[in-house]
Amino acid sequence: MKTFYLPLEEWTNSFVNDWLLPTVGGFFNSLSDGIESVVDGITDFLIFLPPLLITIVLIGLALWLAGKGIALFTLVGCLYLGAVELWPEAMMTVAIVIVATFLSVFFGVPLGILAAKSDMVNRFIRPVLDFMQTLPSFVYLIPAILLFGLGGVPAVIATFIFATPPAVRMTNLGIRQVPEDIAEASKAFGSTSWQMLLKVELPMSLQTIMAGVNQTIMLALSMAVIASMIGAPGLGSTVLSGISNVNVGLGLTGGLGIVVLAIIIDRITQGIGDKL
Repeated sequence: MKTFYLPLEEWTNSFVNDWLLPTVGGFFNSLSDGIESVVDGITDFLIFLPPLLITIVLIGLALWLAGKGIALFTLVGCLYLGAVELWPEAMMTVAIVIVATFLSVFFGVPLGILAAKSDMVNRFIRPVLDFMQTLPSFVYLIPAILLFGLGGVPAVIATFIFATPPAVRMTNLGIRQVPEDIAEASKAFGSTSWQMLLKVELPMSLQTIMAGVNQTIMLALSMAVIASMIGAPGLGSTVLSGISNVNVGLGLTGGLGIVVLAIIIDRITQGIGDKL
């Protein structure tokens, strides 16, 4: 029995090789150079700073934002990263997470605002976000490698795509949950759309938006090991090395380092949302 054949593979390869790369390859090379410069600059800065100074700053933030328990955990976690000699790798991971999170928030929050203000935009964005969240994370590596090669840059791009949906969804949700009577009162007092957005809707939805930022950071950290498969430096490469060499101790050491970073960043960002 002859079945219907869809030459999707041939169409895709033809589109990429015959049009995409020849047409916009130079743009992606320039973009890659810019992102690489930012990631390398943040990494060099974090590694240049004394670990003791970073530890003190993190403990102070944890104590102020999350309480004594998290401050104590931050101290123990930083001591652990130093004791197992993974401090530079941890800073590399943090640099990638910082850049990817910044891009996710930079694009995600405005998209969330547009979706909250327009039902048509919301109907268009929702299936796109569903597709981004249900697509296996390994699939993101394919276009990242194709357009940006190997290293930290494709890791940032893949992480950015993977981690953006929570920022969009939570921003949309937060603005839509602003009480209608408060919005009407703001309009009654003569507020323009921009004034209402900046002085009423965003401040009242800030805690929800920060929850989305928190989830974005957590998803970015969860990509650390997967991104290491395309050459991303950091703790993920340590775990991958342990898996490749069947070195259980090395894999456990790097994995615990990722857990430590995740808990510290999670509690601090939650504290920021609570304070705001």
